[in-house]
Amino acid sequence: MPHFTKPAEGSWTEHYGLGTGPISYEDSITPEQYERERDAIFARTWLNVGRVEQLPKVGSFFTKEIDAARTSVVVVRGTDGNVRAFHNICRHRGNKLVWTDFPREESSGTCRQFTCKYHGWRYNLDGECTFVQQEPEFFDLDKADYSLVAVQADVWEGFIFVNLDHSNTTPLRDYLGNLGKGIEGYPFQELTQVHKYRAEVHSNWKLYIDAFTEFYHAPILHARQSVSDESAKLVEVGYEAIAYVIDPPHGMVSSWGGMAPPKDLNMVKPIERHLRSGLFGPWDAPDIGLDELPPAVNPTRDPRWGMDSFLFFPNFMLLIWKPNWVLTYHYWPTSYNTHIFEGTCYFAPPKNAKERLAQEMAVVSFKEYGLQDSNTLEATQTMLESRTASKFPLNDQEILLRLLHKTAQNYVDQHEQRQSPALARA
Repeated sequence: MPHFTKPAEGSWTEHYGLGTGPISYEDSITPEQYERERDAIFARTWLNVGRVEQLPKVGSFFTKEIDAARTSVVVVRGTDGNVRAFHNICRHRGNKLVWTDFPREESSGTCRQFTCKYHGWRYNLDGECTFVQQEPEFFDLDKADYSLVAVQADVWEGFIFVNLDHSNTTPLRDYLGNLGKGIEGYPFQELTQVHKYRAEVHSNWKLYIDAFTEFYHAPILHARQSVSDESAKLVEVGYEAIAYVIDPPHGMVSSWGGMAPPKDLNMVKPIERHLRSGLFGPWDAPDIGLDELPPAVNPTRDPRWGMDSFLFFPNFMLLIWKPNWVLTYHYWPTSYNTHIFEGTCYFAPPKNAKERLAQEMAVVSFKEYGLQDSNTLEATQTMLESRTASKFPLNDQEILLRLLHKTAQNYVDQHEQRQSPALARA
């Protein structure tokens, strides 16, 4: 018997019409498919690259390497206070414009203008070319013709997004759909204590998203996160979500609360008892001015709720936890079987050492289960590439996996359909 009410169809998967048959993972093991996804997805969708707190004043900037879209962008707060983004390329000879010691590493800082390291061309915060070294040596050069190449940029709830498709006409808020609108008003701006992790993972980007959009694996893979008696109970009970919401191309899973705080202190490890924190975050939720949850958060208003995990296609996941903290995941492809995983924890600033230690406990717990997943995914990638098996069954708790792979393929198919007439004319 289900622990939570399912739709009339009997399953979430059938309710959303995603099909129930086995799926193929060929889309995660072929270089050709990755090249298609680069053009159809990462060069054409809204991508979250940071938050406004990274740009605290005029001239603040950071760069973002987007290998899947074959570019680097620089994001800056202009003199008018607005957030802008540009391709990180000097218009003279194509040198990467903004970098520190190593060209492939991301950088950040504050400046009045951007100056190319190669020949000294300068650009103001609006991207206009303002200085050319030995300008009289050029032939009929008009600096106005050589501004930085702009990238569409917009901000939603403090999260900065860019879209590399110069022909895009879909506003960010519209792209994020009803799920995005249903989160608006959550006080993200109060969560300015930030902890970040980054890992280079030898698996396809979609496989890591697969791991974090289902919790069917949690009682097994993460068994040692719990004390032995509690772990045995979780294995016996298994996992079942409170609800799933699909708003193509995005989706979310709403989950029960687990142990924050636990009903019985014997359910958790001694260090968690002392620090009043663990995998689900600090037990003592700070006051962040949240009187009522936005409608998309805990959409069923179930009293057992503990966390919602939102996947905003293609590669941005937002987790909102009951104890008033937030976790984000990003998956940045670097090849068909490698990607960079980024995990960021957001807390209210701690008021004392006790609160800081509680946050640190949550952060290291997150790192531990993140490592468990990434290690497993590298094992998954190697065996998928063996092509020993070609079809794999998914259960009802893996509905968001079906959504992700179906959506990615739809983007590829639609892009190639748009390209076909143009190629025929050429």
